[in-house]
Amino acid sequence: MTTQLLLVEDDDDLAGLLDRVLTDEGYMVTRASDGHTGLHLALTHPVDAMIVDRGLPAVEGLDLIARLRSRGVRTPILVLSARKSTQDRVEGLDAGAEDYLTKPFELTELLARLRALLRRHLDRAVELAVPGGWLHIAGRRVRRTDGESVELSEREAALLALLAARPGVVFSRADLLDRVFGEAESETVVDTYVHYCRRKLGRGVISTVRGLGYRLGSS
Repeated sequence: MTTQLLLVEDDDDLAGLLDRVLTDEGYMVTRASDGHTGLHLALTHPVDAMIVDRGLPAVEGLDLIARLRSRGVRTPILVLSARKSTQDRVEGLDAGAEDYLTKPFELTELLARLRALLRRHLDRAVELAVPGGWLHIAGRRVRRTDGESVELSEREAALLALLAARPGVVFSRADLLDRVFGEAESETVVDTYVHYCRRKLGRGVISTVRGLGYRLGSS
């Protein structure tokens, strides 16, 4: 499954360098050069993590993060900034970022922080309201309200984890095929695994948005 990154950076030289390095590391990178475009892409495109410069035109970096968090977007975010004081770091974290890296920085440190950010995010348990109670989703195991524990297959867990990372966001079948079932040739495999998840956890775990795709939770 290819990890999707959104890079919001207005310095073309730095953005180009980061794009090349991250792509070489196996990430799929989408770029934005201002906060307004970054906000639009973050709200309309499912991504696994974001790297956001603080000093952005149109919408400042911390304002961008605060707007995303106010709309329920929980995508993990790493802030890049030339501002190095403790207060600046505190402001970045309080705005909703998970990490804060000051410029100039070593590329190896940025990559290590990004890997740690993604690990923490994937390890985070999700509480999901469904008809009849709640599901506690952690890795490949799901606990129902009644205490029953259900084990998922690797693909079932990957599908739920992707949907849970962006609650409320609708993923097309093509998106899910590429990001969870990359080697599969037909989008019908997505429907099959949605069926498997519903059979184990109830129909309310994944809803169908007609003509668009699937999202976490009931409609």
